[in-house]
Amino acid sequence: MTKLIHFPHAQALPAIGQGTWYMGDKPMQRLDEIHALQAGIDLGLKLIDTAEMYADGGAERIVGEAIAGRRDEVYLVSKVYPWNAGGHRAIAACEASLQRLKTDYLDLYLLHWRGDIPLEETLAVMQKLQQQGKIRRWGVSNLDFEDMQELIALDGGEGCATNQVLYHLASRGIEHDLLPWCQQQNMPVMAYCPLAQAGRLRSGLMNHPALNELAQQKGITVAQLLLAWVISHDGVMAIPKAGSVAHVKENAAALGVVLTDEDKTVMEKAFPAPGRKTPLDMV
Repeated sequence: MTKLIHFPHAQALPAIGQGTWYMGDKPMQRLDEIHALQAGIDLGLKLIDTAEMYADGGAERIVGEAIAGRRDEVYLVSKVYPWNAGGHRAIAACEASLQRLKTDYLDLYLLHWRGDIPLEETLAVMQKLQQQGKIRRWGVSNLDFEDMQELIALDGGEGCATNQVLYHLASRGIEHDLLPWCQQQNMPVMAYCPLAQAGRLRSGLMNHPALNELAQQKGITVAQLLLAWVISHDGVMAIPKAGSVAHVKENAAALGVVLTDEDKTVMEKAFPAPGRKTPLDMV
């Protein structure tokens, strides 16, 4: 049974979406990336997450091509640079994203990370964009527990629809306070880099003996095991990037993976949570 995530004022969405970080960087991969996104939509991965930062808008252009004629089938998310997250700059940034995406509205618009512009100003411009019909909902990314307390205390702060943060089996710091709080608020958490970013950490996950043994027992890949673990948490959606149709199919199949308590115990013993407050991981 496919796990669903309920975003405020939106239809329920499958708990695995499609990330686009690093898409649009290499022109030779453009068609593969477009086809991968389209395959994901076909498989029901309706949420597509992008940002003005990714490839300097190149990822948004890829998404725009992938969803041409299919806008109503997707839940479209983009993010604004922190230095653009206020006043006229935010309006202009949103309009530029819409132009690249070839759409007249975003389902969800996020502050990419916290910068020098006060949260009050960002909140006010997000509300203005809503009033203008350019965005349906707004949210944040890379905000830690204390930031969220500050935001939610603002007039209108309860309108925050999500917090998108780094979360995977080897990075479990949000379990200390941020994740439980979001769950109490019924605020979905979007987990980026749910398979860890390329490099030693990802290699350590993918090649870990206990994870490989468990994946083999279940007849799945380690990547599917890791995605299934992320979305096993209440209110958590994973947004892995997949640049090929084969990877998209692998990601989508993880929606049907069921982990037992024993499975999760094996995984969490291999990669324990910090057990204390740690700085929010970001990449």
